[in-house]
Amino acid sequence: MGAIVLIRHGETTWSATGQHTSVTDLELTETGVAQARALAPLLRRRRFAAVWTSPRRRAAQTAELAGLPVTGTKADLAEWAYGDYEGLTLEQIRRIDPDWTIWTKGGAGEGGESAADIEARIDRVIAEAATLLDEGDVAFIAHGHSLRVAAARWLGRPAVDGRDFTIDTASIATLGFEHGRRVVTGWNLTADLLA
Repeated sequence: MGAIVLIRHGETTWSATGQHTSVTDLELTETGVAQARALAPLLRRRRFAAVWTSPRRRAAQTAELAGLPVTGTKADLAEWAYGDYEGLTLEQIRRIDPDWTIWTKGGAGEGGESAADIEARIDRVIAEAATLLDEGDVAFIAHGHSLRVAAARWLGRPAVDGRDFTIDTASIATLGFEHGRRVVTGWNLTADLLA
């Protein structure tokens, strides 16, 4: 049985500065390019039944640099939409709403997504991937919050439980099985850690 392989895109200017980035379509920085290339040897031995990216350039660029041939672009893998908080740092957001977290309040205003919204998206893409796991692994190349929600949903937990996982840029996580039960089999693995 294959695994769902979660791959967070490499560094962008906004991920480096802590700005919330969902719909803004940024490319990788030089560091992000190097990070993405460093993933290639870590993924080379896997047999992928499918390689899916979010619709954002940073995800597609990471896939290409990591040597993964993309078989599909899935809108459901897009980052949790921050709405009015797009481009703001947590410090800036907390000046507006001192208690805000994406996990408890979701995105703000027009275009902001709730936890229920992202759960529905991630559930759809997991269900589609599950039908392919007999053929090999399925890669999701996407974003920090959406991949953390994917881990929570794989385990049958609500989106808010994604807060219990951190995931660095250009890192790999794997969602698989143990004795027929869904489990996290690897988390937040980077080329630095595995070198």
